[in-house]
Amino acid sequence: MIIISKSKQIILTIIIACQLMVVLDASIMVTALPEIGRTLNLTTAHLSWVQNAYILAFGGLMLLGARAGDIWGRRRMFSIGIALFTLASILVGIAQSAEFLFIARAWQGLAAAIATPSTLALLSVTFVEPKERTKAIALYSAVAGAGGSIGLILGGILTDLVSWRVGMFLNVPIGIALLFMVPRFLPETEKNTGHFDLMGALTSVFGITALVYGFVQAAANGWAKMETILSLIIGVVLLVAFVFIEARAKQPITPLRLFASRQRSGAYLGRFLLVCGNFSVFFFIPQFLQNVLGFTSFESGLAFLPFTAVQFGMMYLMPWLISRVGNIRVLVVGLIIAVMGTSWLSQLSIDTHFFPQIFLPLMVMGIGSGMVFLPFTTIGLSSVDSRDSGAASGLINVAHQTGSSLGIAVLITVFEAANRSAALPLKQQFAHATSAALMGSAIFIAASLVVVLFWFHPKRSAVKE
Repeated sequence: MIIISKSKQIILTIIIACQLMVVLDASIMVTALPEIGRTLNLTTAHLSWVQNAYILAFGGLMLLGARAGDIWGRRRMFSIGIALFTLASILVGIAQSAEFLFIARAWQGLAAAIATPSTLALLSVTFVEPKERTKAIALYSAVAGAGGSIGLILGGILTDLVSWRVGMFLNVPIGIALLFMVPRFLPETEKNTGHFDLMGALTSVFGITALVYGFVQAAANGWAKMETILSLIIGVVLLVAFVFIEARAKQPITPLRLFASRQRSGAYLGRFLLVCGNFSVFFFIPQFLQNVLGFTSFESGLAFLPFTAVQFGMMYLMPWLISRVGNIRVLVVGLIIAVMGTSWLSQLSIDTHFFPQIFLPLMVMGIGSGMVFLPFTTIGLSSVDSRDSGAASGLINVAHQTGSSLGIAVLITVFEAANRSAALPLKQQFAHATSAALMGSAIFIAASLVVVLFWFHPKRSAVKE
């Protein structure tokens, strides 16, 4: 049995509480999206910005936040991020217009980008002993994986019983408690001299934003519109420029040497593709349940209990399972199960019943999803120099958040294309479009499996156990 000291338990609690806040806020509004859309007159495509305004700022500025922690100290940046996140949550909760809501959500994402890179970095330097680190990463991964589905349930309950705004106000007492605990219990890390790679940060965040904007515009207005084409071109150009800048910068926010490891680069790409498919399910299923099956927000949130319970249970078992069969085998089997569950779930129609056609696939997805986050996180942090620990942990979160935003943006175009192509009654048309989008989710997860099979081939991979 692994025994963690009381002081380390407190540090882990602080880290997990922060991670839970930022992960919940990526999903807590999903089950409220139909209600937000009705209140603010937003289409399905435009509703995606409730999520993407948060996720893009979060993922795009994560590496800059990691660099700030390296220079100014991770405890200091952790505290600043939590303070800004708490204030932004209040602004989201009082938003009266779509524009104000999007701006406040982007502010939340910025704050999360400042705080979150410090969590994995502090975890890495606090839990040095291998067995302790495995247990700590398992708990961290459980929160990262299950937190999204918990947010769906909580958001549905609050939307029906009180208001979707309450979910944002819940962050305030948690944020205040964390600000009180951080200076008392978290050690400050060593500060380094250096400068910020501002051009790298700007080209990365604007490049990803332009790509997402282009896909959302394609969904709303079509691929032939000049605005769509220009956005996609600008996004690609800026991301190519980002790579050139990072290759030449003296102190890049993304040291390209992190990708020299076949295992780490495969873990980043595999996680990105997995989340592209996985998180998009959370976006579409609640809307299907409410718009087609007539569920309330509360009921559509509870619908994810099978997924959440099974996923959390599997992630609790992961350290034991990995110690016996290794990271790679667990990862491959988990992805296969996730592909099967998502493909099954995509067979939706107007005649679909929640049980068994949604309930059972969600359970299968929960098993697969619960098996993959810990191996991806472990491999993404493998053999990283201490000087790069912040950047490596930042890249894991960047892969997660950009996967969320780009996955939704791409599959929104699939949804709208299917929606326009079928001249059917409204509910039947929505079910057809949702089915097409979820099949796209399964393809993304299958692509993650292909990456793992290619990058982590036993003869090429050093991270078997």
